Amino acid sequence: MTDAGAPPNPDSAGQAGTPYRVLARKYRPSSFDDLIGQEAVVRTVSNAFETGRIPQAWILTGVRGVGKTTTARILARALNYEMPDGSVKGPTIHMPTLGVHCQAIMESRHMDVLEMDAASHTGVDDVRQINDSVRYAPASARYKVYIIDEVHMLSTAAFNAFLKTLEEPPEHAKFVFATTEIRKVPVTVLSRCQRFDLRRVEADVLMKHLASIAAKENVEIEPEALGIIARAAEGSVRDSLSLLDQAIAHAAGAVKADAVRQMLGLADRTRVIDLFDSLARGDIASAFKEFRDQYDVGADPIVVLSDLAEFVNFVTRVKIVPATADNVAYGETERVRARDFASKISMRVLSRMWQMLLKGITEVQAATRPAAAAEMVLVRIAYVADLPTPDEAIRMLEQNDGGASVVSGGSAARSAPAAPVASAPPVRMPTSSPSSFGGGARPQMAAPAADPQAAAPALRIASFTQLVALAGQKRDLMTKGALEGDMRLVRFEEGRLEVALEPNASKTMISELARKFELWTGRRWTVIVSNEQGQPTLRSVNQAAKQEHARTAEADPRVREVLSRFPGAKVVEVRKLAPETPESNINADYGSDDPPDGSDGDDL
Repeated sequence: MTDAGAPPNPDSAGQAGTPYRVLARKYRPSSFDDLIGQEAVVRTVSNAFETGRIPQAWILTGVRGVGKTTTARILARALNYEMPDGSVKGPTIHMPTLGVHCQAIMESRHMDVLEMDAASHTGVDDVRQINDSVRYAPASARYKVYIIDEVHMLSTAAFNAFLKTLEEPPEHAKFVFATTEIRKVPVTVLSRCQRFDLRRVEADVLMKHLASIAAKENVEIEPEALGIIARAAEGSVRDSLSLLDQAIAHAAGAVKADAVRQMLGLADRTRVIDLFDSLARGDIASAFKEFRDQYDVGADPIVVLSDLAEFVNFVTRVKIVPATADNVAYGETERVRARDFASKISMRVLSRMWQMLLKGITEVQAATRPAAAAEMVLVRIAYVADLPTPDEAIRMLEQNDGGASVVSGGSAARSAPAAPVASAPPVRMPTSSPSSFGGGARPQMAAPAADPQAAAPALRIASFTQLVALAGQKRDLMTKGALEGDMRLVRFEEGRLEVALEPNASKTMISELARKFELWTGRRWTVIVSNEQGQPTLRSVNQAAKQEHARTAEADPRVREVLSRFPGAKVVEVRKLAPETPESNINADYGSDDPPDGSDGDDL
């Protein structure tokens, strides 16, 4: 909201003896050219003025701070725009210079433009005064304009008293209503008005606007700080200017992102992303430490969880629409890491984190000890990071029923834990069941001590794809995603893996792989980063296979005929309908959008 076309402002800061004028008032729009983010309103009003289709009443609705009252004043100015030489003969939205009535209208002191706050004038008597005065012609302007702010606050009787005047007003009278609660306005009033919904201003548009104002104020401000303010304003231009005003005063110099976060009580975004990383890996200890570090420096537990939920939402949107990561309202670190997480974490895991955070935020708000409640929310999220979804759990239980053997008694393996411990027969569970329930959180059966000679042998891994499948079975989503998308196989031997890294691969992952492989297989592993080119990544092989299947399908005459009947249609996925086999169950998808065994995923 620049001040082009507005009168010179004598109240600018820096002049001795003049009071400071806040940015929200100093840079208030004075013409349609100054409005930002409301192109639909400007276009409709412009076409109405040019064709002479000017209604008797408008109603403007939207959230606080998007410019409802300001737009009403601009409408009043446009209706009464008149040059001293008489060159303008009627209403117009083109107001390059101040007209005869413009200064008084924008300062709310014109006798033919009456503003009324319905919050403090709610009765029938207030409306009756308007009904009585509307019959008289304007004193000097072209139209008599009545601006009623927060019109939904009028009483039912006051609305009823307004109806006749609003439906058939004199030709010289126009009404402009503004409200934040459009649903509280009677439909009998709405039907007599043209309605304009003023939309929230996008964060990137607000950033450009705030940057231009900061330049006019000779204030140095970081782009990341502008993004934080724009997101905190939630689409409200007035709120963003108020926050910018506060940030300038808080910084007392160059405005830095850290200072804005401290002012707003926000957690460090980088640390929030680190917390998200720990939760996605199921590392509860690391998540606890990161949360406590943020809490110790003054971060509100509710704000931490809210920022965490916001980042989950951002990663989800990047996964669905990758171009979302190009939004400059987010910092470079957020955009880069969100792309990385979106490629490795499945949609169902993100959805599960989002739902648990929403419920957890409500619990923390009601808790007497918010920090402790927030920690328990983090425990739940980290714990379920490696748990199967309900459909996976059912499939695993069915596999266990088919493969478990009972030493004595005829009960199934899954029913054994429900029996009393003292009378429960010894049960031998299949080797795949521990990973099915996320590790050691499952109640254990009382059983005789295992014979050391009968200990299970070390797990043998014969190929790289089996290693990827094992990571999926262990529910380690980050490791599985890194093996599939960030590493090109150079050589593989049992106990030794040699890979080449993609340019965007995490360097810290390599040091963890050997430890994880040894933990999973019971053998020592060596992981080497090679300078050789290596084979293509499993993800690129999968994508190429899918594209080849799609091209093969498109070449089929029957498919071509279907595509010709539906212009714009395309082959999205190719599947072969076949009964599911136990082998495919074992290698099912355990947290990624691609199969863990490196296959193409199209079932062809």
